[in-house]
Amino acid sequence: MTDLQTREVSSSDAQPVRPAIIPAIRRRKKRSWGAAVWVGLSLAAALVPLAYLLSVSLMTQGQVSAGLLVPTSPAWGNWAAAFTESGLPRAIVNSVVASLGGAALTLVFALPAAWAMARHRTGGRTLAGLVLSPWLLPPIVAIVPVFTLLRVLGLNNTLAGLTLVYALTNTAVAIWLLEGFVRRLPVELDEAAQIDGAGEWRVLVSVVTPLLTPALVAVGVIVAVLNYNEFLFATFLTQGPDAQTVPVILSLMLGERVQDFGKIAAASLIGVIPVFAAAVFLQRWLVAGLTAGSLK
Repeated sequence: MTDLQTREVSSSDAQPVRPAIIPAIRRRKKRSWGAAVWVGLSLAAALVPLAYLLSVSLMTQGQVSAGLLVPTSPAWGNWAAAFTESGLPRAIVNSVVASLGGAALTLVFALPAAWAMARHRTGGRTLAGLVLSPWLLPPIVAIVPVFTLLRVLGLNNTLAGLTLVYALTNTAVAIWLLEGFVRRLPVELDEAAQIDGAGEWRVLVSVVTPLLTPALVAVGVIVAVLNYNEFLFATFLTQGPDAQTVPVILSLMLGERVQDFGKIAAASLIGVIPVFAAAVFLQRWLVAGLTAGSLK
């Protein structure tokens, strides 16, 4: 076979390039540029307010009143005053204890309920549709009954009472989130455990709970952040520094006549450090839990 014939055979065996592939690649490149621009705008929307808050925390009251964007001379005293003169360290401890304790109790209450609704269809479709409705109501409608019940139980103005309120408040949303994760687990795992002699409670504790660990971490982080940022219940149910949380302390810094915005901004940044730390350290479990079952 001559060289010319070899070239003809090679060219005929080669796979033809479909013209439709090239426009598709170009469309993907255009979408990637759009995604990059959108991510950049999202990051700017999220980071610009924090950057300005940091700038205000380093300004004197005169610089804030003048409307400056960047302090001419950093006022580091705002950070020291926010940390030592406002009771902020005790408030951060109270917020962390109430948010984590409330999230743990919420998961204890919500997991068996989600298990019963997903596996045994307890309550039918009616309960599944109504479980989230109390959580959607304005929290202000529950202030008076919750305040009265805590006073009857002797838990008013205590951190234990606030933790219990947080646990019960977010149980509905935790059930709603966990029910979807439970439904994704194969029923065959439960049946295999029951054939080996495991009861319902043993299946839930020894089989289902370990498999739902990423989902439990994700839901727990979401509930803990909701508890940490909660303001209304904390304002009405805590009247002393032993139980007041970070949002309450920040609101008390806003005086009627004198408002030190630099000190308030510094206290706000110090107060969000635990939330950022939790998001960074638990990011892997949070993403794994939120994306569990999204791909088959």
